[in-house]
Amino acid sequence: MFSNYMSSFKRSPPTVVHNSHPRLDDDDEEHSYFGKKYIGVGQGGTLEIFGEKKLAWTFLNKTLHPEKSNQKSYLFHRSWGNRGIILHVIDPTTGDVLHSDRFDTYQGKTESCRLAKFVNDIKAGLILCMMVNDEGSNNLEDSAKKILSRLGSNFISNLGFRDPWTFIVKKGHPSSAVEDHTVYKGPKESSKAQSSFQFQSSSGEYFTITSNSQWAQEAEWTDWFDRDDERGSGDWEKLFDLRKAYPDQLCSDPLDIQVQTHDGIPFNQTGDVIYKISKDYGFVCLNKDQIHGLCHNYQVRFLCGKLVRPEVFLSIDMLTDNTILELSDEVVGWRTGDQVVVASTDYSMHQAEEFTLLPCPTCMSNQVKIKGRAKFIHIGEEVDGVDMRAEVGLLTRNILLRGETEPTCYGHEACKFFDFDTFGGHLKVQRRFKAVHISGLELQYMGQQTMGHYPVHFHMNGDVDEKGGYSPPTFVSDLSIHHSFSRCVTIHGSNGLLVKDVVGYETLGHCFFTEDGPEERNTFYHCLGLMIRAGTLLPSDRDSKMCRAITDGAYPGYVANPRQDCSASSTFWIANPNNNLINCAAAGSEETGFWFIFHHVPTGASEGLYSPGHTEHTPMGQFTNNRAHSNYRAGMILDNGVKTTEANDKDKRPFLSLIGARYSPHQDADLFKPRVPAIISHFIAYKNQDHGAWLRGGDVWLDGCQFADNGIGLTLASGGTFPDDDGSHQQVKNSLFVGESGNRGTLLPDNNIWGPGGSDFSSRTLPRGIDFPIRGMQIYDGPVNVQNCTFRKFAALHGRHTSAFGFRLNNSWQSCPKNYVTNITFDQVPVSFCVCCSLIFLKLKANNEREQFAFCSVKGCERVKITATIPEGSPPSNCLAKAYPIHAETPVANAAMPKKIPKSRLLSSEHFLEIKVESYITRFFHIKEDFAFVEVNGKKWYQQEDGVQLTVIDGHDGNVVESKGFRNSILQSVPAQLENYVNGLKDGSLMKLSCLSFAEKLAFVGFKGSFYPDWVKLEISSDQAKIHQVLPVPIVYKFKL
Repeated sequence: MFSNYMSSFKRSPPTVVHNSHPRLDDDDEEHSYFGKKYIGVGQGGTLEIFGEKKLAWTFLNKTLHPEKSNQKSYLFHRSWGNRGIILHVIDPTTGDVLHSDRFDTYQGKTESCRLAKFVNDIKAGLILCMMVNDEGSNNLEDSAKKILSRLGSNFISNLGFRDPWTFIVKKGHPSSAVEDHTVYKGPKESSKAQSSFQFQSSSGEYFTITSNSQWAQEAEWTDWFDRDDERGSGDWEKLFDLRKAYPDQLCSDPLDIQVQTHDGIPFNQTGDVIYKISKDYGFVCLNKDQIHGLCHNYQVRFLCGKLVRPEVFLSIDMLTDNTILELSDEVVGWRTGDQVVVASTDYSMHQAEEFTLLPCPTCMSNQVKIKGRAKFIHIGEEVDGVDMRAEVGLLTRNILLRGETEPTCYGHEACKFFDFDTFGGHLKVQRRFKAVHISGLELQYMGQQTMGHYPVHFHMNGDVDEKGGYSPPTFVSDLSIHHSFSRCVTIHGSNGLLVKDVVGYETLGHCFFTEDGPEERNTFYHCLGLMIRAGTLLPSDRDSKMCRAITDGAYPGYVANPRQDCSASSTFWIANPNNNLINCAAAGSEETGFWFIFHHVPTGASEGLYSPGHTEHTPMGQFTNNRAHSNYRAGMILDNGVKTTEANDKDKRPFLSLIGARYSPHQDADLFKPRVPAIISHFIAYKNQDHGAWLRGGDVWLDGCQFADNGIGLTLASGGTFPDDDGSHQQVKNSLFVGESGNRGTLLPDNNIWGPGGSDFSSRTLPRGIDFPIRGMQIYDGPVNVQNCTFRKFAALHGRHTSAFGFRLNNSWQSCPKNYVTNITFDQVPVSFCVCCSLIFLKLKANNEREQFAFCSVKGCERVKITATIPEGSPPSNCLAKAYPIHAETPVANAAMPKKIPKSRLLSSEHFLEIKVESYITRFFHIKEDFAFVEVNGKKWYQQEDGVQLTVIDGHDGNVVESKGFRNSILQSVPAQLENYVNGLKDGSLMKLSCLSFAEKLAFVGFKGSFYPDWVKLEISSDQAKIHQVLPVPIVYKFKL
């Protein structure tokens, strides 16, 4: 059953609202499209929900420190010189002291009259606290006593000379009075009166008023005395004898006694049997009682009291159990009783804390009072130039949609991993709906650990904005989705959706999720996600335990590698770069904050909606003012794809496992059009355990970004290699990198990653471990252009390397020598530049030109392999002493790079030949078609008929000789036909083969001749077979150097 409190809820007849409470394992018939336990918007349906406008989330504007519950808000103390009755007036709504005064009712009757008038004039309902200091009865008149008696005092009429007395009462409420009185016992004995009462303020918090009136006796110890020793019958230190031996040095009534040996050992640690010890008698140890026949030699001293002195104390202990949060925005719509969550600002996302709002009439418009105290520090300021303010999200809305659940998990595979019921409700929008606008809604216990059932799910809707005929455009805004069992907002095969001011908290699986790859032009604006945990649905949702245990979809016998196949649960999972993320925060995930992933072909219900490789070349939408922190793997990843084929004997991984991919954005996703840089602007990444950001791809540009306290701030890996996207580069401008900031985190009893760090070696939380080498920015390969950046607070420690800026060392790939670093500032960084000391100086000139920032030449990558040997007996080389090579060898070979020349000179002896062969299945919804083509130097031959297509190229000049088809109608004779045809070809022929309407797709590039080139290749796949190669022509046998 759903709990619905909907103040503005409209639905037209076609909208389906299912409001029962089915279990996952019951026999109720489920809807063919929506399933069970749902709100469904069908074809032609309308769903309009508009709750109260509330501020969705904001930032702390002042750091929240972990503190104890009790805080003394007021303390008053007086002694000699403050004689009389001391009175305090206290506000019962806040516990604040409004007024205090002293009335010397010992000296004169005038003070007694003033006291009576003051009490009479006090407004009813205020708290009065009175106590006597020194003496207050001598001139206290009956009129004053009667007024105090009417207030509720029982002892004031009998108050004697120097009697301690305390009295607390709320005026007008005699039954609230608490009072204490005791008799003065003279100058040598203490006496005390104490009253205490707890009040509740108007905000619901408690404060305790405690008053003391006393004659306090101080005490001091005498010198040590040793009248007797252990010889004779024992050691006798009786008080009677000591007074005779030391006259005028002992008091008549000691308060305590201490006994020790002359070596300072207390008597109860010597092992002696003590006959008698008392402050009124003294000390005796008898030799006959000891095992060894002899006592130790002891000395004694006594505690003697001084003359008493008067004291009064008043304390108001605010039992606050609450905190004032100062926020960066006016808290529009936040109400007493609402729930908020404050994000972690440390490495662990589990330091996020939930609180309930309390009444706070004195709070300003950007302040709220929360019940309870913080357990962890939550930063509310800029630290070392990086904005580390904690996000504060509102979880409560005035419209609540809640899925009813069972107390424990039952009847599902998910119960292997969760002990709670994961079968919540879900809201699903079907294609061709009429209108959907959802705002101001709270969704709790929604989503199911089954495919297609999420808290908010737009399923295969196509364009949902003006482009699709929706006016006003479709949107979801001001939502709170918390304690979800599967995701937050899922966009599946839908474009142009606005997701604005949505808070996602405590969810299983990717939170803000684009599913199959074709989802474009969607905008996530000012969305917050935190506490994103692993789920079971997709390999990328799963943690290592789930990855190994769930074998559905994997080839029999396959053992998963969790770090490669799974372990990618993310706050924002973006399957197509053409989406907008603006002012969003990923404040804690088990893996990653923002992950841009690539589907080489669209998957699932979206199969066939774009051509292969489209998303890898699609320009990125707007990515501005986003932030990521407290994530385990990374704040942001731009890398990887998902496996778009089912498991088979060649690739045993399950469907949608993580695989490699390369991003190279081009205009219109067309490799033959200009490159379009992916701009990452004003991104903030801090306290991510592994990476602030790992970005792989051509033309990825960062501007105005901030990285702090990450294991590795930023790694840039190239995405373009010839011939696919040569010439791309990456750049970082106007950005700040902080190694170890002033945000030291919170020390916890079970925190194993706590140790020294920073230039001051202060204790702090650490990203990975005490010896993990912290890095600011590292280049994987390049080329990279770094301008106007600052590196701050990077310091190496004993046993731990640290670098502000450098290359990734465990890298088997080539590194580009053309990286540009200009206008770099090192602040609080011991600067040193490390280079290899075994120097080899090479001056090389490429055979071909390159574009501005390209790693390879316009004709391809020209690589040099260097093998260095040091003759036996050579001394160590020292690059600091002599910066030139000590040993050198003459090159043994000079192999020229083949040259690609214009088509006008195609008949010359040397040129390149670029070929493509591709055979794949296309789908448009339920329609499937086979498709195949061959391409040579930009010219395509499409296969028109079923069967096998063979294209023959002259291996000497690169000309296409013939493209011949072998029909499927005579398929049984195709092998014989192919064999006869190939036998008739001359040596040196290059062959390309594709096929249509076979069970498996096939692409083949072969060669007929007396040798076997290393570029001969065969690709077979159930969905797509593709070969793309650049070959030197003429084709000749290559000798190894």
